[in-house]
Amino acid sequence: MKIGMTYDLREDYLALGFSEEETAEFDKPETISAIEDALQALGHQTDRIGNLHSLLTRLGAGDRWEMVFNIAEGLKGFGREALIPALLDAYGIPYTFSDPMVLSLTLHKGMTKRVVRDLGIPTPDFFVWDKGSGVNGQGLRFPLFAKPVAEGTGKGITARSKISDKAELTEVCNRLLETFKQPVLVEAFLPGREFTVGILGSGTEAVAIGVMEVVLNKHAEAEVYSYHNKEHFQKLVDYHLTTDAQAEKAGQVALDAWRGLGCLDGGRIDLRVDEKGIPNFLEVNPLAGLHPRNSDLCILARKAGMTYPELIGAIISSAVKRYFPNT
Repeated sequence: MKIGMTYDLREDYLALGFSEEETAEFDKPETISAIEDALQALGHQTDRIGNLHSLLTRLGAGDRWEMVFNIAEGLKGFGREALIPALLDAYGIPYTFSDPMVLSLTLHKGMTKRVVRDLGIPTPDFFVWDKGSGVNGQGLRFPLFAKPVAEGTGKGITARSKISDKAELTEVCNRLLETFKQPVLVEAFLPGREFTVGILGSGTEAVAIGVMEVVLNKHAEAEVYSYHNKEHFQKLVDYHLTTDAQAEKAGQVALDAWRGLGCLDGGRIDLRVDEKGIPNFLEVNPLAGLHPRNSDLCILARKAGMTYPELIGAIISSAVKRYFPNT
């Protein structure tokens, strides 16, 4: 199969003057090479396309592909992850991972939690704060937790994200709004274990390949899986594949959310345990990082006994089954 590859390279945006944190979700060259090597090992022909602008140029020149392996995050707006899938839909070109509707919804953590809550899936109480709406806690009990409403990779999350009073809430929300130019999600802080669940497949065929507990060591920023902790995970974070009853419940909650939101092919769902011992949905990553050594989904898959080519192959197989069910 001829597979095009769409992605955003971190180094391209750093060269344009963007900061390390601003480009945190973009990919390194070794990620693109690893995906390409895996696809070729699976017998596919690959074609590196690049970002949205490169795709527009290639489509205008008449280039087409049997499938596009899309991991492009986009740069601006709540629809940034949806731009390439929407364009590929318009041209009738199959692609991996979720569609524009899912990617637009799930990028906005507040909107996602409203849907998840409506599905009856446990998630911390929350509100979304924007300029002019006022910050007063909205009736939630402290401690609270604040983060940008549409970022990933821990962007905007620091030790100060855990908030103990109204004055601190106002200060943190104002700072996040000024820095990230987007609303702030404020939710009840959950005191229990933190899990991330790797999922492969779509709909009823989706499966949790493992439940990984995120354990911060004594040198990490305490209690938060922050940008700093993620960037320096080798020294600050321990990951444990776990199968106890609480982890098993986390896997089921994650699968329910994945299916309910309509996510496709592969990704991750993050959860945290509340004071009653119930795993709660925090957020979903339908375009999970695929760095073969550093990304959570790849770490989890490796701990579950899955090689990198097997992970990429499972993602492709899921997309092929969706588009070509009779092959």
